[in-house]
Amino acid sequence: MAGAGVAAGAEGGDRVSIDVLIVDDDELVRVGLRAIVDAQPDLRVVGEATDGAEVPPLVAKLRPRVVLMDVRMPAIDGIQATRRLLATSADPPRILVITTFANDEYVYDALRAGASGFLLKRARPSEVVEAIRVVAAGESLLFPAAIRQLVGAYGGRGGDGLRSARLTDREAEVLRLMATGLSNTEIAERLVVGVETVKTHVGNVLTKLRVRDRTQAVIAAYESGFVVPTG
Repeated sequence: MAGAGVAAGAEGGDRVSIDVLIVDDDELVRVGLRAIVDAQPDLRVVGEATDGAEVPPLVAKLRPRVVLMDVRMPAIDGIQATRRLLATSADPPRILVITTFANDEYVYDALRAGASGFLLKRARPSEVVEAIRVVAAGESLLFPAAIRQLVGAYGGRGGDGLRSARLTDREAEVLRLMATGLSNTEIAERLVVGVETVKTHVGNVLTKLRVRDRTQAVIAAYESGFVVPTG
């Protein structure tokens, strides 16, 4: 498994840590993120990069589970780096975009390219840590209001409302709840079903929409008009 490092536990035992690669052309940002990550017993920084061109070879060598990816870099930006990484890696890490501005076309393009979520550079250390853990666990870091803004500003509406995906009624219901930012557990509670049942529906939705994870599914739902922004 990518990013499965071993760290010493407080009682002298060993446990798996979440390996993180930091990609940013600003040294101060890299230093700050490294300090935040390495302060956690279950996280560790395994490498740093200053440009997107360095990402694929470093990922192949270090096999991080999460990449903190700046979107604006002078040579190869985070969008291109994300596309290249997902196209060339058989077992790609989760990509968490770090950005100065939430309502940024670069962020939107990175999410469409396959990033699992985004995080503001002014986020509190606790938010950075939680975000890494969320995407490492296979979830997507969704901010429904921000996604709606990004789609409204940069997404062109088109398609057939996802009719060609032929979602079942329950899958459509799950997708709508995903678009509100609910986790699998929260969706299960809302629908009064088991979490494993929800996971099955989510997997079916991703397969039918031909997307990598929840973020791309939600963007597709908004862009197509299947889910209509309400505020």
